[in-house]
Amino acid sequence: MNLAMTTAFDAAVIGGGVMGCTTALFLARAGMRVAVIERDALCRGASGVNAGTLTLHMTRAALVPYAIRAWKMWMNTGAWLGHGVLATAAPGLSLAFTEHEKTLLQQRAAARREYGAQIDLLDRDAALAVEPGLNPAVLQAAYCATDGFASAYLTGRAYHAALREAGVHIFEQTPATRIDRVAGMYQVSGPDDAIHIDATRLVMAGGVWLEPLLAMLDINIPVKTLVNQLIVTERMPPVMRSVLSIANGLLSMKQFANGSVLIGGGWQGIGDRERGGVETMPDNLIGNLRLAQHVIPALARARVARIWLGLESETADAMPMIGALPGLANVWVIGCVHSGYTSGPYMGKLLAQAILGEKPELPLFDPARLVVPAAAALTQSHREKTE
Repeated sequence: MNLAMTTAFDAAVIGGGVMGCTTALFLARAGMRVAVIERDALCRGASGVNAGTLTLHMTRAALVPYAIRAWKMWMNTGAWLGHGVLATAAPGLSLAFTEHEKTLLQQRAAARREYGAQIDLLDRDAALAVEPGLNPAVLQAAYCATDGFASAYLTGRAYHAALREAGVHIFEQTPATRIDRVAGMYQVSGPDDAIHIDATRLVMAGGVWLEPLLAMLDINIPVKTLVNQLIVTERMPPVMRSVLSIANGLLSMKQFANGSVLIGGGWQGIGDRERGGVETMPDNLIGNLRLAQHVIPALARARVARIWLGLESETADAMPMIGALPGLANVWVIGCVHSGYTSGPYMGKLLAQAILGEKPELPLFDPARLVVPAAAALTQSHREKTE
């Protein structure tokens, strides 16, 4: 189907994750004719295979104001999205079991409090009162009521329905393979020229695929691909009632209403952008499970039901890129947000405000700082090929 012959869009969003879909939704509700182009199914990339955690503990301190506002959006999806994702509010505890972790916990809690997070430090007895299943060896905990989780699996279904209701044209299983500037419009082509989508504005929201997507526009911004392992157990009796993490960031886990426990923490598997998640790393799986069992001893009785890998994108300075691309008219980028599932809806809302000519409620993250000049990019490419 060749849409360029019959339809011109006000905006084409390349990438159908939470951030791209939210941007598209707010643009469409403002009256724009919008297309979303996704190489897989909506929210089945990083937005669909993450742990669904909605936390301030694992969020970079400078992103806390964004995450707080996004948390409120997740907890009230019926009002703005129109569909639920089983968002559940629960207390969050970040834990310390050593003196080093205790120092780290205090530093991180203080940094997040400076940005507006309501985090209290609890001693051992107070932590056990909140979460009786904890290992009593815990020394200290950071408590935050603004925590919880949602169903990442249901996210795509909710956004799909909301976008359809807003009149957004959705093109799934359609990777963008070429972008041209034709008569003042941007033309996005798919494999073998199966589609041509003309748009006045472009939003690049492709997650780990942002680097090759931006290269189509002659912009070089390196994007690192992380391959995070996640573990889910079989159903078991209640063993925790809060969202738990470790001060060093190597653990994140919660128990769902059906009894299964989801265990993550950024332990890496094998894979890359092109191949996706290829296989797990046994040593990392064992390490993640042992840490989880150390925190909640009752997990020693749990049996692993499933393991999967999820891709996460990261910039050179590990901060987001959200805003207008330098040197190009009407082209924006959004992505590489640490704890991106937590902050995703609000980040998309902010970008939509900027595209609509409004002043965003909070500052964006200028992608110009990340652009690598052409000469440096060639040197970097040669070095990678010879190493």
